[in-house]
Amino acid sequence: MAAGAAGATRSRLMVIGASSLGTVFEWYDFYLYGLLATIISVQFFSGVNETTGFIFALAAFAAGFAVRPFGALVFGRLGDLVGRKYTFLVTMGIMGLSTFLVGLLPSYASVGVAAPILLVLLRLLQGLALGGEYGGAATYVAEHAPAGRRGLHTSFIQTTATLGLFAALLVVIGTRTLLGEAAFADWGWRIPFLVSILLLAVSLWIRMQLEESPVFAAMKAEGTTSKAPLREAFGRWSNLKIVLVALFGAVAGQAVVWYAGQFYALFFLEKTLRVDGATANILMAIALALATPGFILFGWLSDRVGRKPIILGGCALAVVTYFPLFGALTLAANPALAQASLAAPVTVYADAGRCSVQFDPVGRNRFDSTACDIAKSFLAKSGVSYANVEGYGAAAGIRVGPREIAAPVPAELPPEERAVAIAAFQADAKAALAAAGYPERADPAQINKPLVVAILTLLVLYVTMVYGPIAALLVEMFPARIRYSSMSLPYHIGNGWFGGFLPTTSFAIVAATGDIYSGLWYPIAIAGLTIVVGLIFLREPGRSAHP
Repeated sequence: MAAGAAGATRSRLMVIGASSLGTVFEWYDFYLYGLLATIISVQFFSGVNETTGFIFALAAFAAGFAVRPFGALVFGRLGDLVGRKYTFLVTMGIMGLSTFLVGLLPSYASVGVAAPILLVLLRLLQGLALGGEYGGAATYVAEHAPAGRRGLHTSFIQTTATLGLFAALLVVIGTRTLLGEAAFADWGWRIPFLVSILLLAVSLWIRMQLEESPVFAAMKAEGTTSKAPLREAFGRWSNLKIVLVALFGAVAGQAVVWYAGQFYALFFLEKTLRVDGATANILMAIALALATPGFILFGWLSDRVGRKPIILGGCALAVVTYFPLFGALTLAANPALAQASLAAPVTVYADAGRCSVQFDPVGRNRFDSTACDIAKSFLAKSGVSYANVEGYGAAAGIRVGPREIAAPVPAELPPEERAVAIAAFQADAKAALAAAGYPERADPAQINKPLVVAILTLLVLYVTMVYGPIAALLVEMFPARIRYSSMSLPYHIGNGWFGGFLPTTSFAIVAATGDIYSGLWYPIAIAGLTIVVGLIFLREPGRSAHP
């Protein structure tokens, strides 16, 4: 009896370990591109100007998020038809080979426009594969877990995105250190992509040792598997309404808290607060290391108190505390910026009808056609928060505390004098900001690193609250015969679209308003929507309701 129990425990540990390790490698492949976006923009988009090339590189990164729901449909259907194990073997193979081939692609200088086209195609394949991987791994582990312990068992899958990001970061840092920056930028960037073929081989070998999910194997033996899982999952209102509740009452909020607590917080630290990249990455890495056990903790706790209160509780904490926490982050990471903003607030006075939104997705707008655009473009590039004051006519400018600097009105100047006038305005405005105490960069000596780490750790703990129990919740919301399809689509719409586009959307809001904190309204609004929908419509599934 004891030997049998020990064998079952070893088997479950093997399932958790193999599934989690394989998913770590898939996240490694997926995020590797994002870490190397700057270099990739030079290698594959050098046919356009530098700004546009970087935007195109980010767009190619976003393409992987955009197609994840379609991967969920394709591979979710396959998983419900032929099995969990074989489907996530296929998704792993596609992901690994696509990543490996990125390392072999010729550059734009070699083959021209064919290079970025091939890159985007491989990126789309990566997104499709990831869309099928997560649902398979989560379903597979959940269907091996004993009743009442699904939250704990699937929580290990929830750690894999963070661990995959760690793995990619370590490989990139190690390769850069060994080769030097010049060699890495020239050809060494390919090595982290090529290394993925070894990870693919190890992952496939480990996963091939596993047996099919006992729940799917039993359904197949009894002939009760679904013949049309997509039609059953999304063509019948009885199940489609549960899919919609899962998306808006759980996953959407989980996704924005996940991306705000890790990616947007890092973006805010580096781009807005002007902390140097190496320091920002190290501080975030420490926070991730400290908070990652929270995934396991909240997965385990959800087996005892339920999934719904923990997920909605994490969303509620984010809604209530994001503004004060990011404000505290400013005080801790760049106190000079916080002090200057209070002592000498910046305002832009202009006729709103003459102002453009300071967000350019194609990198072609110079924002120099009106005085308002000239003033706001300077502040946006400087990372300075400002308020808007209504003005009249073509005149516009900025006020830094009591000092006022008028922006040139291009229409009133001869073409040959416009560039000189704009440069003079920028020099005056820069001097005014410096005199008022606005720093160009965060002073490393003034960064309160323990406090920054504490704030980042708290933000990541919110991530663990919403993300740790989500796999178990989704698994239990749907019957086994259409589970893979049903849970994958809301998960990847939520995380691929609501979450994946959060940095871009939040940055657009900041650019439009001038307030460095206004981008937080996006995750707060989505998390608030999830709280409302979840409280009204989300039913706590019985933790042994579906096998």
